[in-house]
Amino acid sequence: MRSSSRLTLAGLVAGIVLALLWHAWPGSSAAASASVVRWTDSTQAHAVWLQALAPPARLQFGQRVAAWRALPRVEREDRRARFLAWRQLPESERIRLRVTAAQIAAFAPERQQALRSQFQMLEDSQRRGWRLGPALGADYEKLHPLLAYVDPVQRLPLLSVLQSMEAEQRADLAVLVQRTPPQERASLRDELVRQPPARRGAWLRDRLAH
Repeated sequence: MRSSSRLTLAGLVAGIVLALLWHAWPGSSAAASASVVRWTDSTQAHAVWLQALAPPARLQFGQRVAAWRALPRVEREDRRARFLAWRQLPESERIRLRVTAAQIAAFAPERQQALRSQFQMLEDSQRRGWRLGPALGADYEKLHPLLAYVDPVQRLPLLSVLQSMEAEQRADLAVLVQRTPPQERASLRDELVRQPPARRGAWLRDRLAH
């Protein structure tokens, strides 16, 4: 049973890597895709940069932009979401994922495809959860009520707090979230984000005791 759990977790983490690191390797076509995402998100800001490119490089980049725009809207949105999720990860999580990606690159193609298939079989919400990185991805289902329907302005501070918490603290928080009525979860989020890191554990214990 323990071995099976490890395999499942390994498959999920591999799925994250395959979903997130499509753009992470310098010089790869995936990295080129990421540059297109950045450029199309802020075309005015990158106009000067584009003009500064040598003609062959400008032509090549224009071809990539055309290929990007030819993608279905759903695919473009998915790639943009993956790119933004990667940028929001702590550097420690990125390093961890790069190491895992290097290990997966050595797998046989059949095994890589099996891991992709395993990841794709997850529900959409679970796949989005794993984009938050290995640590939060493992806890996403339990913390989902806290993360759902969060204002974009509040989302980044909340993710930063959750990523900085120890696994035991996130487990306590998951229990607290389940006990909290839906109409009170916004208040819980605000209170959590305001807690100084040194006080967070004591705050959780105090809330759970009441």
